[in-house]
Amino acid sequence: MPYTPPMPALVTALRALEALNSRLLALGRHAAWVLVALMVATILLQVFMRYVVGSALPWPEEVARALMIWMMALVAGSGYRWGAFVSIDLVGERLPVVIARALQLVLLVLALILLVQLFVLAIEFFQRGFRTRAASFKLQRAWIYLAMPVCFGSMILVNVELLMRAIGRTFGRAEDFPTPPNPLIVAEEDLPGHPVATRPAE
Repeated sequence: MPYTPPMPALVTALRALEALNSRLLALGRHAAWVLVALMVATILLQVFMRYVVGSALPWPEEVARALMIWMMALVAGSGYRWGAFVSIDLVGERLPVVIARALQLVLLVLALILLVQLFVLAIEFFQRGFRTRAASFKLQRAWIYLAMPVCFGSMILVNVELLMRAIGRTFGRAEDFPTPPNPLIVAEEDLPGHPVATRPAE
């Protein structure tokens, strides 16, 4: 078996980026839950006003749409980090390990280039948003459009993390570059009724 040298500098840099991303993504997920609750409350308010009171408000639809946009922007990075997006991996699974890892590196580099381009366009879109206001309430559209730079910025950070991990696994020791645990997946032993979860403390 060929010798694979350790890569302490890459490991240290990756751990620092992982810690930063974990904090930012957790903050985004917590904020997204609040936005979902506000969005549902806004929709229910409009349903009540339209069908019970008989006088619909002019702003709930646009507010709910803005909340949904921000909610998606805040969780996009988490979805990208743990592979929640739809992907086609049939080709990669049929290739030899070395070729599959090389293909992954190429795809991550291409994704990074695309995300940077989208981030630049999102910044320009955000700046143009100061010229207009929302149709039904007094808020410059820029603060709604800001969700796009936040979305693509978080995905760029995640992409760099994924790229660094892929480089480490390709040219170093794979065990030094584990995937961070997914906080959205409940461990089997944490489920109610599992023998480990119900075992009394000694």
